[in-house]
Amino acid sequence: QVQLVESGGGLVQAGGSLRLSCAASGRTFSNYYMGWFRQAPGKEREFVAAISRSGSIPDYGDSVKGRFTISRDNAKNTVYLQMNSLKAEDTAVYYCAASTRWIRVDPAGWGYWGQGTQVTVSS
Repeated sequence: QVQLVESGGGLVQAGGSLRLSCAASGRTFSNYYMGWFRQAPGKEREFVAAISRSGSIPDYGDSVKGRFTISRDNAKNTVYLQMNSLKAEDTAVYYCAASTRWIRVDPAGWGYWGQGTQVTVSS
């Protein structure tokens, strides 16, 4: 079992940047694949990014490729999402997720979730 807590959300102007953090409990952080999802009002939860256990293999949703970067620091039990060139359509609640298997885009396959952090991009 792992507990996840997101932080770093807030209000930012279009074109700006934010860095989200997700802190995980336990000593087994390196055993988990980590991911980020987002959900805007009236929309389904959307895959944003995922990263392998070692941190060497990232994966991104098409809507954020070239703008967002996922990374992890296993020594700190933390995964990050660096968001650059933010757009109004990036506005959503962002959720951190963990899985013992490589699931990627399907939210139902991820076993653990944080509470979410709000990101609002003004245009």
